[in-house]
Amino acid sequence: MTDFGIGKALKELGLQETNEGTSTGNQNFSSGKIIESYSPVDGKLIGKVKTTTKADYEKVMQAATEAFKTWRTKPAPLRGEIVRQFGEKLREKKEALGKLVSYEMGKSYQEGLGEVQEMIDICDFAVGLSRQLHGLTMHSERPRHRMYEQYHPLGIVGIISAFNFPVAVWSWNTALAWICGDVCVWKPSEKTPMCGVACQNIIAEVLAENNLPEGISCLINGDYKVGEFMTKDTRIPLVSATGSTRMGKIVAKEVAGRLGKSLLELGGNNAIIVTQDSDLKMTVIGAVFGAVGTCGQRCTSTRRLIIHESIYDKVKNAIVDAYKQLRIGNPLDENNHVGPLIDTDAVAMYNKALEKVVAEGGKIIVEGGVLSGDGYESGCYVKPAIAEANNNFEIVQHETFAPVLYLLKYSGDVTNAIEIQNNVAQGLSSAIMTNNLREAEAFLSVAGSDCGIANVNIGTSGAEIGGAFGGEKETGGGRESGSDAWKIYMRRQTNTINYTTDLPLAQGIKFDL
Repeated sequence: MTDFGIGKALKELGLQETNEGTSTGNQNFSSGKIIESYSPVDGKLIGKVKTTTKADYEKVMQAATEAFKTWRTKPAPLRGEIVRQFGEKLREKKEALGKLVSYEMGKSYQEGLGEVQEMIDICDFAVGLSRQLHGLTMHSERPRHRMYEQYHPLGIVGIISAFNFPVAVWSWNTALAWICGDVCVWKPSEKTPMCGVACQNIIAEVLAENNLPEGISCLINGDYKVGEFMTKDTRIPLVSATGSTRMGKIVAKEVAGRLGKSLLELGGNNAIIVTQDSDLKMTVIGAVFGAVGTCGQRCTSTRRLIIHESIYDKVKNAIVDAYKQLRIGNPLDENNHVGPLIDTDAVAMYNKALEKVVAEGGKIIVEGGVLSGDGYESGCYVKPAIAEANNNFEIVQHETFAPVLYLLKYSGDVTNAIEIQNNVAQGLSSAIMTNNLREAEAFLSVAGSDCGIANVNIGTSGAEIGGAFGGEKETGGGRESGSDAWKIYMRRQTNTINYTTDLPLAQGIKFDL
């Protein structure tokens, strides 16, 4: 099989030899069990890392704690300069890191490059933000008193990320946390550990070049048991966790039990409403990319297509025809549209979903199945499938992290479609395809979409850095990336300064001595 430059990319990222160990900077000292990372693209071993033991974790926390004492005293614009340099390193290594993301996770090379571009974009955003971490000034009710509020760093931010975006989501958190004066401890998914080591190598170069403590950016590896080190640790005031709703509920309960803060980015069950006034060409592009991009493994992937009954057959036929054009294969080959699922466990989940929708009364209109033979040796390649279903089916109510699209029919006006869309437990991303201004505004109104993201005439998948990213209900309520998402990484403090020779009390209270 063609190498597609993977060997060169690994060398450029400092992964030419087996990378074993927990790392703060380039220091490797773990004594835990081995995690082997196999590519879903061809089933080959990429590399190995060692899991973090409790003793290793304590060393990491000591390094992070000491680094915070230095890092928090740096003026925010100077912290922004370090993030700027990190962004420049990412520009230099964009192709190499994009290839690793594609090879270890299975998304297309173009999507891998896009993910690294997200990292670069959030660095640019954070650099500007480093000069704008503003509070407010308020008027005091007491004469010659000044009131204001300011923001200070929290301390150590714990980050638990998922396999589907193995580098971007980490950067959303770290770029903002760093300019806020925090240090970070990151546990990447055990399914994509080499991406974590590659990112750590890149930021370690920047820290070393600036003579800064390597504990500003720390990496730990392992499964959920390693994640529990952070969720239970009172030294970590904020845990940012991305993954399934099931995982998020466990994290939220554990962190809340010690009165810590959690930032949760969890499951999505995203829908596109297609009205009578929609543009068919735009609908097909948005729906197909949303459903099959990253092989249906985005939290914003399109799971449900809610189509008005008057155009249902026309839209269905157009979508089915588009699926016939999909090319499935090695994601590093840019002629292909769809790569593999992350592993064979994901394949099993995909198969169960198709069995379940039929058992509940649905109809498969684009057959799925696991691909085998030359080029599909990893056993992780599947056919994107489409089923006609009902929104009340149990399988439709749950997120299946695979390329399975459900077609749903609605009648009447757009309020009926909105009701169907909102009638799931998740609330991440949503979209409407319409050229009718009234329908678009109804979708965006207070009685419209209940999701954290609501789009008009674009799909559910894909988000820009400038806007806050996240969702409601079982999606967790967290917000990352743009807007004022930076505030969760800081603690708010209200200050009152008395510049008189008296001590008047608030609310006119008298207390004379």
